[in-house]
Amino acid sequence: MISRRHLLKAGLLGTAALPMLLPRKSRAAIADVDVIVIGAGIAGLAAARRLTELGYETIVLEADGVAGGRIRTDWTLGAPFEVGAGWIHGPDGNPISALAEAVDAGPFVTDDDSFLAFAANGEPVADADIEAGYKRLEKLYAAIDDELDSDMALSKAISRMGGKLKSDPIVNWMTSAYTEFSTGGPVDKLSAYYFDEDGVYPGEDVVLAAGYDAIIKPMARGLDIRFNTRVTAVAYEKGEGAVVSTDAGDFESSFVICTVPLGVLKAGDVRFDPPLPKAHRRGIEKIGMGNVTKLALKFDKAHWPEDVQYFGLMTEARGRWNYFLNYRTFSEENILLGLCVGDYARKVEAMDDAAMVADCMDAVRTMFGADVPEPSGHLATRWSKNPNSQGAYSYSALGAQPKHFDNLATPVADTLLLAGEHTNFEYHATVHGAYQSGLNAAQIIEDRLAD
Repeated sequence: MISRRHLLKAGLLGTAALPMLLPRKSRAAIADVDVIVIGAGIAGLAAARRLTELGYETIVLEADGVAGGRIRTDWTLGAPFEVGAGWIHGPDGNPISALAEAVDAGPFVTDDDSFLAFAANGEPVADADIEAGYKRLEKLYAAIDDELDSDMALSKAISRMGGKLKSDPIVNWMTSAYTEFSTGGPVDKLSAYYFDEDGVYPGEDVVLAAGYDAIIKPMARGLDIRFNTRVTAVAYEKGEGAVVSTDAGDFESSFVICTVPLGVLKAGDVRFDPPLPKAHRRGIEKIGMGNVTKLALKFDKAHWPEDVQYFGLMTEARGRWNYFLNYRTFSEENILLGLCVGDYARKVEAMDDAAMVADCMDAVRTMFGADVPEPSGHLATRWSKNPNSQGAYSYSALGAQPKHFDNLATPVADTLLLAGEHTNFEYHATVHGAYQSGLNAAQIIEDRLAD
């Protein structure tokens, strides 16, 4: 196959316009290739591997020192602590399941029905009360789907349909522990129209006992990845290719696939010249970048029922340590994984480790008794503080529509493409959404652009 870049190298196409793209005082290009992929997360790796298989000379520019992006596993505590993605959501037919099976990642089906819930004062909540509360929530969400005639914040829509979060602690907890967790956004900012309109694969959610990043290593193997190379600007022109500026120098290519997270795009940390089209800029502005905070607490012994999958606490502060995963159901380590969601996630990430652990241990002792000792080890996430992500994953914010996600995948000047979970409304906020977006971008280059 002869690509446009191969023709440029051979001198068969004019190149007079290309130097005009170079920033002032730029150095000679470090590399001149068919495709530059920005970001070595799963979207970037999927795109780069597919393009390489198709015969395109491809390099990946990654700001971090490792591949994986928001997929990263830490074994410091003796068990897989998923710094980023933690579950395969809906494994049946999910392309991530196939990747996990290929590396024998030890999938373990989590049982959503195995849980104990506690009131804010630590008193157990009866299963019948939880079931009744869930039915009330389902009824509220059904009424929103059927009767809402204009978009508004989900919290306002719940109130309009008769829900009373302040006086219904069970539904209030579920809208946080379930909805804010799954979407990544706070109910006061979620779109009531679109917060639950994305697609799902069937099957119970799965964790990977061998670590989620087991799927990353074979995807990255053999690719030309330039680590610790931060992209600062992309200059592009239809028919003439692109120049990608980094803190290590400039790179040239015929095509660019930019897979940096939505939070990075929102911050304007990558400058585009010319600026992205209005539809792309509007999508970046309208779509929300959410956050979820995880804290793993390791103990010398389990101070909780070892055979229960999840524990829920109806904390008075919305989103504050209201859901815990019990590692003992799939690991020998005595670890509780606490979660903060919604607006509280950013609040807790502003704390130092000692304050965060103390805040979480207050919740643990509320559930399991004041005599629970201090943990022997801990690990915490702070995605909102990470300059390479600036949040966990995208959500349908009030004012955002499906087209705002999907428009981001539209090629710009037949040269530049965006990819990542935020460019795929049907499967946004998921690993499989990011993976599919990378494959899609690679296929667009092959089928439509590299003629």
